[in-house]
Amino acid sequence: MTTTEMDVRSAWDALGDANLPGGYRVEITDGKIIMTPQGESRSDILVESAPQIKKQLAGHGKLLMDVMIDFPSSLYGYAPDLAIIAPGSERNGRGRFEWHTLEAAIEVISKSTRDNDFAKKFRMYAECAIPVYVIIDPSDDTCTIHSRPTRRGTYDEQEQIAFGEDLILALEGREIVVKTDGFPRSEG
Repeated sequence: MTTTEMDVRSAWDALGDANLPGGYRVEITDGKIIMTPQGESRSDILVESAPQIKKQLAGHGKLLMDVMIDFPSSLYGYAPDLAIIAPGSERNGRGRFEWHTLEAAIEVISKSTRDNDFAKKFRMYAECAIPVYVIIDPSDDTCTIHSRPTRRGTYDEQEQIAFGEDLILALEGREIVVKTDGFPRSEG
């Protein structure tokens, strides 16, 4: 893959050298900076998932956690909970990966991020042709795998699996299997 330079400002430029507090996730949606405190369930799920994915990538791609990705709009700056970067991808002139290098974006949602993850990110990720978008919802013990993105801002295929079942990520020429039996279950 070649290095590209976006023709629009990165949404992340708005943060400049801001001193942001720890323990919060920072993203930019519709030009607004959104800071969300992080929960224990999210942390547990990421701690369970990341090593499984990294081991299976075995150097064929890169796994990022909460890392800024440049999107083709100065109004959106997302840092997916987990991002799988395609093998051979290079960073842009800003030192960041861009949307077209993503093979998969995985988001663990909470009540406070639900609308953003199910609507705005869903639409942006589909419009940007990110092949796989997974929403993990600890409140109902499910993972929803979205695939076959369209430029209309939707995904043509959706599969929902319950915690305890294998989460299968169909990437270019390979599959990543994430065991979800260690994901924290909701109470009730």
